[in-house]
Amino acid sequence: MSSLAQPLAENLVQSVDWLAIAPPTLAAVVGLVVLVADLFVGATKKALLGWVSVAGLAASALLLLPLTDGDRSTFCLAGHADVCSYTADRFTLVIQFLVLGGALLVALLSVTALKDADKQLPEGEYWFLLLSSAAGAALLPASRDFATLIVALEVASLPAFALVGIRQGDKKSSEAALKFFLSSVTATAVSLMGISFVYATTGTLYLAQVADRIQHVDGQFHTLAQTGVVLTLVGFAFKTAAVPFHFWVPDTYVGAPLPIAAYLSVVGKAVGFSGLILVTVIAFPSYADVWGPALAALAALTMTVGNVGALRQQATRAYSAVRLLAWSSVGQAGYLLVPIAAAAYSDDAEHSIGSTVAYALMYAAVNLGAFAVAAVVGRTRSANRITDYRGLYARNPLAALLMAFFLLCLAGLPPGIIGLFAKVTVFSAAVDAGLGWLAVVMAANVVIALFYYLQWTALLFRTPEGESVKHHLPAPLTAAITLTGVLGIVLSGAPQLVLRFADTALF
Repeated sequence: MSSLAQPLAENLVQSVDWLAIAPPTLAAVVGLVVLVADLFVGATKKALLGWVSVAGLAASALLLLPLTDGDRSTFCLAGHADVCSYTADRFTLVIQFLVLGGALLVALLSVTALKDADKQLPEGEYWFLLLSSAAGAALLPASRDFATLIVALEVASLPAFALVGIRQGDKKSSEAALKFFLSSVTATAVSLMGISFVYATTGTLYLAQVADRIQHVDGQFHTLAQTGVVLTLVGFAFKTAAVPFHFWVPDTYVGAPLPIAAYLSVVGKAVGFSGLILVTVIAFPSYADVWGPALAALAALTMTVGNVGALRQQATRAYSAVRLLAWSSVGQAGYLLVPIAAAAYSDDAEHSIGSTVAYALMYAAVNLGAFAVAAVVGRTRSANRITDYRGLYARNPLAALLMAFFLLCLAGLPPGIIGLFAKVTVFSAAVDAGLGWLAVVMAANVVIALFYYLQWTALLFRTPEGESVKHHLPAPLTAAITLTGVLGIVLSGAPQLVLRFADTALF
């Protein structure tokens, strides 16, 4: 009896590499500390919670540095050191840097937003939800089994629903949260059904084992396995805001507090795309003939609908600036899908995935910068129309110059060199994989996007209408704009800092 119990006990006991899991763990712990501290901190000192959160996210990002000396794995299957639930490899670290760095910049924007809200937003709950979501988002790229992947996805998503609808008594915010919630829950349900089919046919949840066993499924279960693959991919397509699963994006961005819209556009996207990469390249490489054409079609449809939607925005409409950035983010999601689709046709899938990672890093820096400038304008023009940016150079030259730079980076025009090189990298990934038609669609969409990006850029330097109101920049907002501006300029001067990920092994 004891001899039978011994192997079972050994299987249940696992060693934990605390250093490997430190970045998401610290973010989660700081979130709990902030939530508890909120009970004891007086109303006049609530701002301290924000700075504790900023410090916690900065410390979490710094904990990535000791992990750069080599791959680390933990929560491994007994007797199978290479089959683990958590792996901190190059791909994981890069995405965790993007997630935690993006959350840090959003936290800086939030410090000012909460102060301007004048107690209309509950600070303790806000910071707890933001840190919890960031912890889940940082866990996801390290997940190497479907159970951990789904848990991380939901830990990242559930607090985001509450953050979108956190403005009490705001009908627009509540509607946005409901739409976001329903679409996301639908995506999760579809993904879980797909994963259950995959588990039924392979008998495992570990991505590496799924990749091996799904190739040798009995003929009678082949259709079930194929259905599982398709449903799993459909669920992640919701998370990436790929068309036709994008309908929640514009209203959600408008209804959410502006820092949360910025968070969803960058960190939320990173969550969806990192999950999609893990599922396609690690778990289902043998089904490339299924997900390759599907993702290529989704990429073409997403970039086209996103850019046409941005092009149709009326400059005088309330919240048109945020809506344009929302539709632009849908178009950018299409570009990010291109290299993942190309991985299905390429002999070097990691090179294609590296192109997506490089583009995501560029997009994160400049898109957060654009939202930071939008937050500056929104402090005096609450409707945040595109026309509100007319003559911004006369009111705040630095903000106008940086906004112009961010928009040119998104458009892929000099001096936004990093945006140009990132687009060329994605374009070349499509061409190298033999997807010439997709490269042509992308080129056409880049031209469409040029029109609305340049139109907005030109508006910044036109003669202002009416009385010129100077914009006061609080220190946190100044820090966020400065950090994104410096990052964009450095990357444009040395694009190899990001583009090297397209030429190195990430897994």
